[in-house]
Amino acid sequence: MRPNVLTRAIVSATAVAALAAGTLTTAGTGFAASPPAAQQTVGAEAFGTLATNNLGLSTTQAKNIQRWLARSWEYHGSIDGQLGTESWKAMQRWLARYWGYTDPIDGIPGPDTIKALQWYLKTYQGYTGPIDGIAGAGTRAAFARLADALA
Repeated sequence: MRPNVLTRAIVSATAVAALAAGTLTTAGTGFAASPPAAQQTVGAEAFGTLATNNLGLSTTQAKNIQRWLARSWEYHGSIDGQLGTESWKAMQRWLARYWGYTDPIDGIPGPDTIKALQWYLKTYQGYTGPIDGIAGAGTRAAFARLADALA
């Protein structure tokens, strides 16, 4: 083997090992190791709004929900068919009042929000699945029936 080929192979192997170990101090930022997962996570409070979560509703159905929330549950956002933080806060106020939701009114449709919603859907919208906090197909279908009933 020629000396420069051997040298390149050794340097390449060393660089790969150093990158894998995250210790190559001369690497550019494109090769730098990612920070630990704890540093990558940003809480929802760092942003003004969260991404929307329509739970499978169409824009029209989500607008029906928002109109109802605006009439009765202090929703002051736009009627845009996107169930974002403010829509879910209003939904949580309703769920806290009547359907056993006890977590903070934070606008995040987490498992406890979904469980409370499932209690309502089981009682009035034909949901037959478990009260498990998972917005599966049955929960989404019953939620769509609620949205359609509000039209």
